[in-house]
Amino acid sequence: LAQAAAFNISPITPSLRSPTSLSATPGAGADLTGKVAFIAGVADSTGYGWAIARKLADAGATIVVGTWPPVLKIFQMGLRKGDFDEDAKLSDGSSMEIAKVYPLDAVFDKPEDVPESVSTNKRYAGLSGYTISEVADAVKADYGKIDILVHSLANGPEVTKPLLETSRQGYLAASSASAYSAVSLLQHFAPIMNPGGSFLSLTYVASQAVIPGYGGGMSSAKAQLESDTRTLAFEAGRAHSVRVNTISAGPLKSRAASAIGGGKKTFIEYAIDYSRANAPLQRDLASDDVGNSALFLCSDMAKAVTGQTVYVDNGLSCMGMALDAVSMMEEEEKPTVPA
Repeated sequence: LAQAAAFNISPITPSLRSPTSLSATPGAGADLTGKVAFIAGVADSTGYGWAIARKLADAGATIVVGTWPPVLKIFQMGLRKGDFDEDAKLSDGSSMEIAKVYPLDAVFDKPEDVPESVSTNKRYAGLSGYTISEVADAVKADYGKIDILVHSLANGPEVTKPLLETSRQGYLAASSASAYSAVSLLQHFAPIMNPGGSFLSLTYVASQAVIPGYGGGMSSAKAQLESDTRTLAFEAGRAHSVRVNTISAGPLKSRAASAIGGGKKTFIEYAIDYSRANAPLQRDLASDDVGNSALFLCSDMAKAVTGQTVYVDNGLSCMGMALDAVSMMEEEEKPTVPA
């Protein structure tokens, strides 16, 4: 009883249970007309953030985004020049409109957190108000309330280093930019989210299994993100009636992912080839696959779904054996190994 009182747990009597409805109009929950969605981490049209924004826009949502200050001008110029027009096409033939682009550096919560080395950096010249709290205040001033919050950003400065060679500074930087940024984002935006709203982030299977080449503490950061998803689902659900989920997406050759080095191929090229060879569904993952799942999770169709890590990876995460491993080959197919 003491625990029930502490967590405000009320017993559900039969008379209070909601009846099961079988008369809902198919697809009705995907209507986001009148909803406002803020997507943090959009800087081009190749990543999952853009795909999610486009699917939400296709369902009628107003789209506003937060972009990392060093690439803000390039992104805004691309929008003005129409560089992303083809990728902005909606199902009715119209184009997605990004109502506003805010500068956002999600490793800073408040103005006083920004060091002089950053505020005076030429890549931040002429910009202000890019900390999480300031952006939340700006969105509140412009839109009052929002309904959907998407965390589509990550960074690990030492991502190409094995964990054994990662510095404390690099490890903590990965956690700050890739995990705590989600906590802070929800912390500052939840008060301006309408009840029934949805928070969504993006994770990766390296949180659960070893992915060589995905280093620098990034696997740890993704594990933190997934653990925080469950805790935040409880806390934000009780405090703000907001749902919290994360999508564990398979490999996509986005601009950010392509920056991770490798051998003859980049890390992401190896990951894509491995997925195609070993996943139950032998197809390349499209950004729209994640966009469609995000639309579901951000809509009323998923109003009873929270605290979940949803895998969108052609099923690769369910596999326990690599089918293209040398040990799985017939003898005549195995490469010759020098004695």
